[in-house]
Amino acid sequence: MTVPTRLDLSPAAVADASLRPWRDEQRYWRGLTEATADREPPVAVIGLEALRHNAASMVRRAGGTPIRVASKSIRVRAVQDAVLALPGYAGVLAYTLPEALWLAETVDDVVVGYPTADRAAIRALAADEGLASRVTLMIDSVAHLDLIDEAVAPAARPRLRVAIELDASYTAPGLGRLGVWRSPIVTIDDATALAREVVARRGFALVGLMAYESQIAGVGNRPKGNLVQGAGRGRVIDWMQSRSAAELAGRRGAVVAAVRRIADLEFVNGGGTGSLESTSADSSVTEIAAGSGLFGGHLFDTYSRFTPAPAAAFALPVVRKPRPDMATLLGGGWIASGPPAPDRLPQVVWPRSTRMQTREMAGEVQTPLSGRGAAGLAVGDRVWLRHTKSGELSEHVNEFCVVDGSEVVDVVPSYRGEGKAFL
Repeated sequence: MTVPTRLDLSPAAVADASLRPWRDEQRYWRGLTEATADREPPVAVIGLEALRHNAASMVRRAGGTPIRVASKSIRVRAVQDAVLALPGYAGVLAYTLPEALWLAETVDDVVVGYPTADRAAIRALAADEGLASRVTLMIDSVAHLDLIDEAVAPAARPRLRVAIELDASYTAPGLGRLGVWRSPIVTIDDATALAREVVARRGFALVGLMAYESQIAGVGNRPKGNLVQGAGRGRVIDWMQSRSAAELAGRRGAVVAAVRRIADLEFVNGGGTGSLESTSADSSVTEIAAGSGLFGGHLFDTYSRFTPAPAAAFALPVVRKPRPDMATLLGGGWIASGPPAPDRLPQVVWPRSTRMQTREMAGEVQTPLSGRGAAGLAVGDRVWLRHTKSGELSEHVNEFCVVDGSEVVDVVPSYRGEGKAFL
């Protein structure tokens, strides 16, 4: 069942997303404040004009390669459905099998981006031929095939669609291994051995291959810091990413060609929001998984290749004034996953000239602020923040107000608001 919404992402509306009201920060954040004035914070919003801009920008950057919507980076069905209705987007990359089963009730092409060990969900998938035809499982070892067979014997189920994940990390001279630890499948021999095992076993259909280059898609090449250190790190990251993209294009292309001689692959998935340009240039890739760029978490402010609009944000109330030049927010410790560092914290964006306290930072129950912006705040005022990531914000709120200009035009539930917590 889809979520009814007036969230207009029609091609005509997206084509008009060129006004960029968020460039005028005072107008944008005050507009959000005005629009949500009758709603008690914490309140989360989706700026409709900003979302339209981001959706159109991602399609342009993909250069004609279809984008599979990464649901982990959104976790709002109304947004996912609206984006999927746009030209340039097709299918969903889910993050758990229970989520995929839920989404596949209305979405006809769902790939699970991570292997599953959820035997109950595997049994549910195998018990429904319709779901089995819509959902693709991710594997990277024979152990995954064995676990599926143990959950439901091949004779008692329809053929289950599977895709192989290829490791996309890069070993850089002087820097070592870069990228996330995911699949043990690295070489042509690794991939073809697993592909032969899949096609030789009853109850499986090998339909896809995936390789996620996190060291390109998930690493900004214009890191924050002082001019000298930031510029130096940026040059190193540029060098690493160009080398990594070239290495992966050659290796991925060779692996895809070899696996295609064993099975008729329907798709080859790669990349992410931060690598749309380089991944689309790889002729072996048929689709790109991306989603974070739609909401534009502040992690992506450190990329030179694109500038996402702050489509998703949240406001917290001021509940204390410990000093005249300070203001304390209720809550705020919505910390992003990844290596613990300042860039995992929410970013205070309005009012300007407002900063967290070094020895306290963002806390579960309170976040003290100081600076010129904090001095002008009173108890009951609200402060706007952006999450580092995109979809993780949805785990903290039940709903988003969809704001167009200075008006709330819709309210849409997050996964949490629909009673779903998949991971």
